[in-house]
Amino acid sequence: MSTPLEKPQIISHIQKSLNYTVFDSKWIPCSAKFVCMGNFPRGTGVIQIYEVQHGEVQLIKEIEKAKPFKCGTFGATSLQQRHLATGDFGGNLNIWNLEAPEIPVYSVKAHTEIVNTIDGVGGLGIGDGAPEIVTGSRDGTVKVWDPRQKDTPVANMEPIEGETKRDCWTVAFGNASNDQDRCVCAGYDNGDIKLFDLRNMSVRWETNIKNGVCCVEFDRKDINMNKLVATSLEGKFHVFDMRTQHPTKGFASVSEKAHKSTVWQARHLPQNRDIFMTAGGAGGLHLWKYEYPAQRSKKDADEIEMGVAGSASLLQNVTLSTQPIASLDWSPDKQGLCVCSAFDQTVRVLIVTKLNRV
Repeated sequence: MSTPLEKPQIISHIQKSLNYTVFDSKWIPCSAKFVCMGNFPRGTGVIQIYEVQHGEVQLIKEIEKAKPFKCGTFGATSLQQRHLATGDFGGNLNIWNLEAPEIPVYSVKAHTEIVNTIDGVGGLGIGDGAPEIVTGSRDGTVKVWDPRQKDTPVANMEPIEGETKRDCWTVAFGNASNDQDRCVCAGYDNGDIKLFDLRNMSVRWETNIKNGVCCVEFDRKDINMNKLVATSLEGKFHVFDMRTQHPTKGFASVSEKAHKSTVWQARHLPQNRDIFMTAGGAGGLHLWKYEYPAQRSKKDADEIEMGVAGSASLLQNVTLSTQPIASLDWSPDKQGLCVCSAFDQTVRVLIVTKLNRV
């Protein structure tokens, strides 16, 4: 029987009010710094760099650009360069050297409409193979970019002629366990989840969770696909066991009603892939642990292997804000340290305790 004090606690360590709408926040790898991205009321884009010092955050640098920033990632950069890739409201993908941000080191008009979502792989020592960036947009397309190749994407997943374009809200890389294999998972506003195999350039699997998909994330990008979390508008999230794919039933999954409103984000703990945090539209954070079943696969009536889903148990929850928490990022270097931003124009640094005991 565990007492409440033995459970992980979610502590709001630092709060910082901002004078703009912040859409994304990310730790800068191997540092005590993080970036916030968003838009000023006057319609321009802003990137701010903060450093955590002595229990408060100091503004190190502010960068203003013409278009508001929607999303960013360090996933395709090296630990030496730490370049930030951003997607903006004008459909542009830019890569910035934060030391010299006057002009981007890479720039492409990626989409005809806003870039909603971005992810990177092959950098930071995570994932084998070339560094790549994936973007998803309101224009219905999902594109994969190699920063070493100008102007044209290395892959373009778009609806076929005559199909209605669905707003792509979220993308994530996975399965990058060797030089050849790599997958992209994309979630759309109509509840579609599609898994694209970049090696064979095909749709490997698709499903629909009946509500707009706000976030998809693999528990690890650089291993054979293990688990995928997908969050949705109606307060639910789904965990898919990605190890066993049945020819007709697909992947086994478990769903939980986590929040009373939209689940905006799900982020796995870098130091433990079975712990993840969800961020909600009512300003709440929920910390979960995934428990595997005794056996992860079984044979169906026709002797074909099918997956068996586990369960998700709630470790802790806390309400931080009255507004949606739109971004959440764990520190890759310090277990339990995380940064989140909400639409109350506040960025918060959190400490989650006792994660090594769950």
